[in-house]
Amino acid sequence: MSQALKVLPLPAADLDEAPREPVAPEASAPVQAAAPGPASARFWRTGFLAAAAWIIEGLLVRFWPNQVAGFTDWAFTEEFGLANVAVGGVILALALSYGGLARLPQLRDGLRLSGRWLVALPVLLLVWQVLTAKLTVLPGPFFAPPQSLVEVFAEDWSRLGLSVAHSARLLLNGLLLGALVGFITGVAIGWSREVNYWVHPVLRFLGPVPSSALLPIAFFLAPSSYAAAVFLVALATFFPVAVLTWSGVANVSKSYYDVARTLGASEWFLVLRVAIPAALPQVFVGLFMGLGASFSVLITAEMMGVKAGLGWYLQWAQGWAAYSNMFAALLVMAVLCSGLITLLFTLRDRVLSWQKGTVKW
Repeated sequence: MSQALKVLPLPAADLDEAPREPVAPEASAPVQAAAPGPASARFWRTGFLAAAAWIIEGLLVRFWPNQVAGFTDWAFTEEFGLANVAVGGVILALALSYGGLARLPQLRDGLRLSGRWLVALPVLLLVWQVLTAKLTVLPGPFFAPPQSLVEVFAEDWSRLGLSVAHSARLLLNGLLLGALVGFITGVAIGWSREVNYWVHPVLRFLGPVPSSALLPIAFFLAPSSYAAAVFLVALATFFPVAVLTWSGVANVSKSYYDVARTLGASEWFLVLRVAIPAALPQVFVGLFMGLGASFSVLITAEMMGVKAGLGWYLQWAQGWAAYSNMFAALLVMAVLCSGLITLLFTLRDRVLSWQKGTVKW
């Protein structure tokens, strides 16, 4: 049986209802304005704190009398205090004009990221000053205030600069030699089973031996002390570069080789265009580790037999009890090593730009 469908009429009120008008934007709920972030801030609050810290530290250095060490006072105390006040003035100017640096986003981001360090650095300098020059809790001449380093750089810059040049030359020669030989050895071990069979055991047996332990043998066999130092620096660089290059080549995905062979690639093409590019991240890790090891061996080698360099300068300063010169040399070493690491990272980012996002160190 079929039943008739009844059509229910709509109410007249519904039929005659006019279409609803759109709600005006003013009638909607008010939207709260976003809080101004670092990019829209008019003032740099951390900069004010940093400027105050630098100015206070400079005034205390300038007007708090030093405790006389022996028969002389610390030189360059007044100049060091005024320099700190000047640094505080520069930071204060940057803090006041922070809103006007919107066209220089890199500068603004750099200031914002380094703000807490700019506060901590004058505090550390003030503690250093109080413990050495002001209260002599750390007695001289074994401990010296920061202005003593300024005196060393001002009066002994020629000898110190010549030592830096000799160390940089020795480090560069040893680093390049060790990195080149280590890279070739690592590629050969990772690619060839025959080379792996003969070289791998030797590398595992002699590689972990510290290069400084071979110092007497190197100086005995080498024709000169400089050649022995270059050999030791190269040896310290060779082992991490060789091991990590070998690991990078050996761990390349086999599918890469299969695809290249399918397209007719030769063995040299597989090595130069597939294995080595894929292993470059590991190679740079090895260079980073080799740089640190070679720098420590460099200083040891220069202390033992080389006639110039930062290691020699340290030994010379220790012999004359010139501890301020020792601290200045240590500071130069830290800056030199940090600069070389930064240069290596910059080179890595440029070489591995095609692998951006995959490098994690």
